[in-house]
Amino acid sequence: MQIVKTELDGVLIVEPKVFGDSRGYFFESFSQRDFEQQTGLTGVRFVQDNESFSGKGVLRGLHFQKGASAQAKLVRVVRGAVQDVAVDLRPDSPTFGRSVSVILTGENKRSLFIPKGFAHGFLVLEEGTIFQYKCDAFYDPSAEGSVRWDDPDLAIDWALDGIEPLLSEKDKRAPLLRECLQELR
Repeated sequence: MQIVKTELDGVLIVEPKVFGDSRGYFFESFSQRDFEQQTGLTGVRFVQDNESFSGKGVLRGLHFQKGASAQAKLVRVVRGAVQDVAVDLRPDSPTFGRSVSVILTGENKRSLFIPKGFAHGFLVLEEGTIFQYKCDAFYDPSAEGSVRWDDPDLAIDWALDGIEPLLSEKDKRAPLLRECLQELR
């Protein structure tokens, strides 16, 4: 695997080594040993895997877990494509409020590592997209938080191409980042 650093400290693109021939392909989608060796992150242990299926135009996020329930995630697309976004919510970080956006597809087989202290969301770019993610802490409904996907202070350049995204009711009601500052400290 190859690790590519992004402009946000701790957010990493993981590019696996893919072996292909006339029969198809093979790759390790995750190896704890290789992940630790390549990233130096020895304290990350994934305890929960999640999967979602979505149609084109679905936007999920921006979600996070607070306090002791904060989660690091390793996300990837099995089939289809997404624009994946991580937003730095670490109040003392020099990149607080900034985001990184990466295209993840079933074809490029990239993963994105998102450390604790970040909000995460994605826009589905292809019909029938299957999205998987590993979390290093169990989901805790009492610790969940969200930030509005279209918060003008975040200025995320979503690849909407003129369409209105399909959102959950929870995501429609998400607060702006400046309204969440108290709960992030």
